[in-house]
Amino acid sequence: MKLLNIALDGPAAAGKSTIAKLVAGELSMIYVDTGAMYRAITYKYLQQNKNEDFNQLIDTTELSLTYDEIKGQRVILDNQDVTDYLRENNVTSHVSYVASKEPVRTFAVKKQQELAAKKGIVMDGRDIGTVVLPNADLKVYMIASVEERALRRQKDNEERGIESNIEQLKKEIADRDHYDMNREISPLMKADDAITVDTTGKSIETVTAEILTLIKSLD
Repeated sequence: MKLLNIALDGPAAAGKSTIAKLVAGELSMIYVDTGAMYRAITYKYLQQNKNEDFNQLIDTTELSLTYDEIKGQRVILDNQDVTDYLRENNVTSHVSYVASKEPVRTFAVKKQQELAAKKGIVMDGRDIGTVVLPNADLKVYMIASVEERALRRQKDNEERGIESNIEQLKKEIADRDHYDMNREISPLMKADDAITVDTTGKSIETVTAEILTLIKSLD
């Protein structure tokens, strides 16, 4: 198979990261979790007591992704591996706000495009098919009901030992959708040439197989 770039977009907890990892592994491609970049910058923003000078924040930021066969993608922020801190509730509740800032978006998109330059990438996010990789070989827009996504988030939290209320999670996800879809810079939207995959009620294996079939149809 020729080297391809695959873009997976969609709202929070639609299953993008899980599916992207599996697809990349199946095809021996590199998986790039763009959300982790925004989470890393958000982590730094919080560590600096919410300093609103985002130009300064970015000017003093070094960010890279490394890949470990056992641990997978690791996020290195200012020479420190911060991967294990990026799913904390405080980071999750602030990441949409930080990611909406123009200096942050410009910085992250440039990094993402550099990673994809050699192709062979599966990248997931909210603006991959529309902004980061507008010429991707395949664009998939993944969706799922708010209730299903809340249940997935609750399960993820439980696995991390974090207690969460399902109604609160549903509200947070609905609010996040509204914010992401209506932000001024790089709003969440389906690319005109993207294929919609609804993951509601489907197993991880079923969705992975659907997307692998789409990729193989490109040959």
